[in-house]
Amino acid sequence: MSSEVIIRSGFQGLRYVDGRFDQVLDPGRYELPVRRFPSRRVPKVEILTVDLREREINIKGQEILTADKVAVRVNIITHFRVVDPVAAMERVADYGDRVYSDVQLAARRSLASMTLEGILTNRNQLSEDILRDVEGVSAGYGVEIIRADVKDLIFPGNLQDVMNRVLTAQRLAEAQMIEARTKADRERLAAEADAEAKRIRADAEVDALRRLADAAQAYDEHPALLRLRELETLGALGANAAARLYIGFDKHSDRLTE
Repeated sequence: MSSEVIIRSGFQGLRYVDGRFDQVLDPGRYELPVRRFPSRRVPKVEILTVDLREREINIKGQEILTADKVAVRVNIITHFRVVDPVAAMERVADYGDRVYSDVQLAARRSLASMTLEGILTNRNQLSEDILRDVEGVSAGYGVEIIRADVKDLIFPGNLQDVMNRVLTAQRLAEAQMIEARTKADRERLAAEADAEAKRIRADAEVDALRRLADAAQAYDEHPALLRLRELETLGALGANAAARLYIGFDKHSDRLTE
């Protein structure tokens, strides 16, 4: 007569012979030795099954002080699985309890280093800190921490309302700063455009004066040019019927008497 053990999919078995670990058994059917004769001793064989499926632990109502001494209650959902069944069974008494305490302590360390404002504005950092803190430790007893998500953050009394008002005031201040910056940019652009227009007018005036100076110098060096200019001007005036011309004959009277 013999007995048997069946290990289902998603599990592994640890085979112990006379209390000593012998081997890891994959899913399947295994026979156990039985005593066939009363006088013959057979080794005592035990098979412990270990669940390798992903599991969840919900760590509820942990009240922790932040860096600015505010008491916060936090709920954390942790997903894990056994990756080394021998280490999980032999290095710790209960790997589920160990995961619970490791995540709890990691959450306390992380929250103690963060301010309340930092927690509210960057909630994912808490989850990332917890996972980074425990994943190396849990690997030592054969467990992989898949996720450590912060499900709830509960604040004492009316602190949540106070923080909401603070955040609202911060957003309003940021909006006002943006508006003031935009106004200052508009004023700066208007001032730059006005300065550019003044520069262009000044350059035009300088250019006009330069042209006049060049013309005066040319008339001084060549008087006939000035006389020609006078004749052109008289011709233009003569074409206008409303124009009146006054010629000073006294200036040329000495020439007329000769």
